[in-house]
Amino acid sequence: MYRYAPLIVCLFLSLMFARVARAADTPNVVIIFCDDMGWGDVGCFGNPTIRTPNIDRMAAEGQKWTQFYAAAPICTPSRAGLLTGRLPIRNGMTSPKRVVLFPDSGGGLPQEEVTLAELLKQKNYATGMFGKWHLGHLPQYLPIAQGFDEYIGIPYSNDMDRIAAAPNYHKEAWNDARYRALSEHYNVPLMNGEKIIERPADQDHITRRYTTEAVRYIREHKDGPFFLYLAHNMPHIPLFASERFRDKSIRGLFGDVVEELDWSVGQVLDTLRELKIEKKTLVMFCSDNGPWLVFGTHGGSAGPLRAGKGTCWEGGQREPTIFWWPGTIEAGSEVTGMGCTTDMMATIAALTGTQMPNDRKMDSLDLSPTLLGKAPSPRHQMYYWTRGDLHAVRDGAWKLHIKVRDPMNYGRVEVLKKPELYNVEVDISEKFDVADKNPEIVQRLLKMIEDHKADIEPHEDMLAIPLKK
Repeated sequence: MYRYAPLIVCLFLSLMFARVARAADTPNVVIIFCDDMGWGDVGCFGNPTIRTPNIDRMAAEGQKWTQFYAAAPICTPSRAGLLTGRLPIRNGMTSPKRVVLFPDSGGGLPQEEVTLAELLKQKNYATGMFGKWHLGHLPQYLPIAQGFDEYIGIPYSNDMDRIAAAPNYHKEAWNDARYRALSEHYNVPLMNGEKIIERPADQDHITRRYTTEAVRYIREHKDGPFFLYLAHNMPHIPLFASERFRDKSIRGLFGDVVEELDWSVGQVLDTLRELKIEKKTLVMFCSDNGPWLVFGTHGGSAGPLRAGKGTCWEGGQREPTIFWWPGTIEAGSEVTGMGCTTDMMATIAALTGTQMPNDRKMDSLDLSPTLLGKAPSPRHQMYYWTRGDLHAVRDGAWKLHIKVRDPMNYGRVEVLKKPELYNVEVDISEKFDVADKNPEIVQRLLKMIEDHKADIEPHEDMLAIPLKK
C-alpha cells in the first residue's frame, strides 16, 4: 500500500490543481437587480442629492453603460427577460389581461424555459437567489424549481397582500416625502425555498436581510464558481429603510432607501475584495424598470429621460447599468452603445463556456467583447413590448412609437394616429417628433415591426392563469 502513496498524493494534488484551474477559468457571476430604480436615481448617473458612493466607485472601477435597457418596463416580464435571454412575449410572461403576476395568479415562468441558473449548472456552479422573484409563487415556479440551489425572499412585489384597513399609501406619499408605512400593512411572505418563514415580512430590514444572506453566500462559496442573483424589493413602494439609514437623506424616504441599497452594493463588493476573489468575479448592477412616477416623491427619477415605469418611453426601460470585474474590465470605461438585460444569457454563456439553448428563438447578444474592451456593442436594435403588445422599435439612433402609455397611469394606452419618430441620441428626452421630416425612416422601422411580429410565436398567457382554489 505504501508503494502507492506517492501516486495517490500526486493524483490528489492534480485533482486539486484542476479544480483551482477550472474555478479561475469560470468566473463567479453576481447580478444585483433593483426594483423601480430610475436612470437618474444614483450619483454617477446624475442624481445631485442621493449619496451613492459605493455605486459611484463601482462605476469608477468598472464600466458604465448609458443606453442599457430592461427587457420590459414592468416587473414580471422584465425579470423573465433577464433570466431567460428571451423577450417575454415568447414565454407567456407578458399579458394584455394582467400586467404582472399577483398572489391570486396560478401561472409563472414555464418550466421548459432555461434560466441563467440552469445554464450555469452545466459547469457545476453553486446558484443562490435572494430577494424578489416575481416569476410565480407556486412551488413549480419558485427559484428552487428553476435552477437555484438556495432561495430566500419575497415571491412577488412588496406592495401586494395589502391589508384592507391600511392607510392609502398613494395619498400619503404625495403629501409627505418621509411618510413611512408599517410592515404589518402588507401581509407579504418571506420564503426560504418553498417554505414561508415569516409573514408579514419585516420590510424595515428587508434590504439588510438580503444583503446579509448574499454576503454569507459569497463566503460559503468563495472557492467558486458561484452565481448570485441579488434582487432587491426596493425602491418599489411601499418604501422601507432600516434605522441606520432612516431620515438621513435630504431626498426624503426614497433617498434613504437608495442610500441603503448603495450600502448593500458596498457590502457585496467589499466581501469580494476581502476574500480576494474580486478578480474572478463579474458583477452587474441594474434595475428591472424605471421609476413609478404616480407615487410622487416616493417614486424615483428618470433624469432627462421621458416618463417612467410601465411605458416604453426611454424612462420606462433605460436603466442605470454598471459592470465590474477588476483586472478584466477597464476601470472608468463607458459604453454608449445599446445593451439589454436579455443579453446576459449570451454574454454569461460566452464568459463561462456554457451553451445557450439552441432549440428555441433567443433574443440575446454576446456583449462580452464589449465588456473586455475589444469591440463596440453588437446590439443596434430594440423591440419594446409591454402588456403583450409591441409599442415601439429602435434601430440605431432612431426610435419609432406606434402606441404610447400614460406615464401616470400606464394602464391607459393610446394607439397613435400616426407613428412618432425620435432620434434618441440627440433628443434623449423624446421631445421632438421628426416623423414628418423622415418618411423613409418611418417606413423602414414600420417594416421592421412587421417582420419582427411575423417572427413571434406567442406562448400561452401565463399571467392570466387563475389560482385554483
